[in-house]
Amino acid sequence: MDQGDDGDRQTANADYSIRIAAGIGAFTCDEWNGFAGTARNDAENGYNPLVSHAFLSALEDSGCAVRRTGWQGHHLRLETAQGRLLGAVPCYLKSHSQGEYVFDHGWSDAFERAGGRYYPKLQSAVPFTPVTGPRLLVGKGEDQDAVKAGLAAGLKMVTDKLGVSSAHVTFAQESDVATLEAAGFLHRTDQQFHFFNEGFSSYDDFLATLASRKRKAMKKERREALADGISIDWLTGKDLTEKAWDDFFAFYMDTGSRKWGRPYLNRQFFSLIGERMADDILLVMARRNGRYIAGAINFIGSDALYGRNWGCIEDHPFLHFEVCYHQAIDFAIERKLKVVEAGAQGEHKLARGYRPVTMHSAHYISHPGLRNAVADYLRRERREVERMGEYLEDHTPFRKDLEE
Repeated sequence: MDQGDDGDRQTANADYSIRIAAGIGAFTCDEWNGFAGTARNDAENGYNPLVSHAFLSALEDSGCAVRRTGWQGHHLRLETAQGRLLGAVPCYLKSHSQGEYVFDHGWSDAFERAGGRYYPKLQSAVPFTPVTGPRLLVGKGEDQDAVKAGLAAGLKMVTDKLGVSSAHVTFAQESDVATLEAAGFLHRTDQQFHFFNEGFSSYDDFLATLASRKRKAMKKERREALADGISIDWLTGKDLTEKAWDDFFAFYMDTGSRKWGRPYLNRQFFSLIGERMADDILLVMARRNGRYIAGAINFIGSDALYGRNWGCIEDHPFLHFEVCYHQAIDFAIERKLKVVEAGAQGEHKLARGYRPVTMHSAHYISHPGLRNAVADYLRRERREVERMGEYLEDHTPFRKDLEE
């Protein structure tokens, strides 16, 4: 491999080469924002703030997603022979499987029991973020199919050149997965729950689509969540002061420490996203007796609201559901956003108007024996995910007369 200015250059074919970048900072904002889906002014492709230069650089600059934490930047740049940037893959060399939300611990355990070495591995993802988005990033105006195929081939090539066990592309768009499958990656599915805004003019308009019993239960739940003198504030843009971040970080650390043992994000990260992308952030904050007691952070895309972290320092019945799910629906309806993605897992979201949605990932396994075992497992898992999705769709709270 020839050394490049910001990493290793590897030849993909006579027309393209791959350069490895050790950090998002190796891309200028203008370069990164030239990829489809990464900038708010990209109306044609839709903006996902969680793959923006601002968000990814904040994860790295704060020390949350760096080599020390097991997320060593290994981003792919696809360039012409003349050095013109065509596309990229956000990617990390990982020494563990934490913070991914697509679980491969069973694969690693089995491989290492058989004498293999599973880590390090390559992971194309947004760290700590179970949100679907573009992973094979293509410059606007470039040949989408050709560049994506080059990126998929490049990811396999880098995996083999490094001698690592595998490459994983998680929470990928279906179009990216199709390209990766054609390149020899294995397809994996999972489930989340999303709210779909069908042109509702108000929350009551949405409630009218629910069965009567479910509608009454939702109204009661929302009343009880705020019964103890609790009010809700929406903070975005200039409202995201350092005091607001102090309050939210206290919630995040308190709840995260109890739930996971070690929260992934530090205080500096929140200051950085507040500086770099405040208009793309919504904090839903619950106030009681003159102080904030709970909150949830969301990110605002061109068509979707992405719910992420929640925390509290006081426990109140149903407050989690109010802050994370009902308020997100309120905001999406007011802003005319099409979708609320409420994060990983959680069948309790179904009763609150969120529908089951299939998520996709793609996996390249170098070792033939492990690859065959994983392929067999994924075939069975996909059938089970499909079966469960059909079952859950049959048990949504929506009026049956509106769905016939």
